[in-house]
Amino acid sequence: MKRLLSAITILALICIAMACSDNNGENRVQRRRHQSILTPTASGNPYEVMIVADDSIWNGFAGKAIRQVLERPLPMLPQEEPMFHLSHVNKAHYNRITNLFRNIIMLEVDPYTTQAHFELQHDLFSAPQLIMSIKGPSHQQISSFITEQTQYLIKYLSTEELNREATILEDQHNPKFSKSAQEMFGCDIYVPLDLNKIKKGDNFLWASNDGVNTIQNIVVYSYPYATERVFTRSAFIALRDTFMKRNIPGYKPNQYMTTTHDFVQVKNINVQGHYVQEARGLWEMANDMMGGPFISHSQVDTINNRVIVAEGFVYAPSKMKRSMIRRLEAALYTLKLPTTKIESNEKD
Repeated sequence: MKRLLSAITILALICIAMACSDNNGENRVQRRRHQSILTPTASGNPYEVMIVADDSIWNGFAGKAIRQVLERPLPMLPQEEPMFHLSHVNKAHYNRITNLFRNIIMLEVDPYTTQAHFELQHDLFSAPQLIMSIKGPSHQQISSFITEQTQYLIKYLSTEELNREATILEDQHNPKFSKSAQEMFGCDIYVPLDLNKIKKGDNFLWASNDGVNTIQNIVVYSYPYATERVFTRSAFIALRDTFMKRNIPGYKPNQYMTTTHDFVQVKNINVQGHYVQEARGLWEMANDMMGGPFISHSQVDTINNRVIVAEGFVYAPSKMKRSMIRRLEAALYTLKLPTTKIESNEKD
């Protein structure tokens, strides 16, 4: 099954406190697969959110608060792009067409409640679908609640979309890349079907699509684990530069991929109980004009005493890249490390 962010465990506990009817991500995925046979397919694109609210709420404090939270820029993109695209529908126009949208947030003043709170529903009118109701006794309390729950809102919506894409990849992925990853690293990983150009290097596996001006890529590589100091920002950049220079050359002899050192963010996350170093940043081609964003996951394969790195990067000049990099990010969460000792073929 797909990899869920560790945050989903925390969010599940929050859901219980908020009267959320579903706190099991794995069961929800299975139910969605069965329910999708009977339920219409959700409308809208990934990372689009429809806000259902009266005009007075949308144009007031609460509407401003939800826009400030969800339209903040996604980190480490070359052009500023919002985390989510928002649209607004007046509650009077919420009907059998608009209620099929994939992500819906309903803002409602409820004089019978004493404090602002969430209510969550999944796959009610379509699949996959999330309906989040935020209710409170006043506009001001709804606004304050949204601001206080900024990280929860962003994490929950982002995790929903990542999980949806990972579920698709389980059923529709490039089997040749999965086979190569298993042969080279003993790992399972699912990449999109259109990433069908595969190149094998020295302890390095690379898949890309056939695009000319829009190229999406995923690479997997590994190196021996010697010390936890490899999980510092500086060590990550140095190791990435080494592998990319060796395996991703440009069109001319003096051209090769490198990391834009001033634009890298590193943080620790937890994926299915495993420590993972997440890195976001920008890459560029030395002595050339190419560049774009990347997202990377590094984690220790304790059985084989090495670090496995999976990365997605995009080249799409003059185009928005948020959805592309998010799509590749979902693929990283499908990575499963070996469960048994494998014969080492590393030369680094």
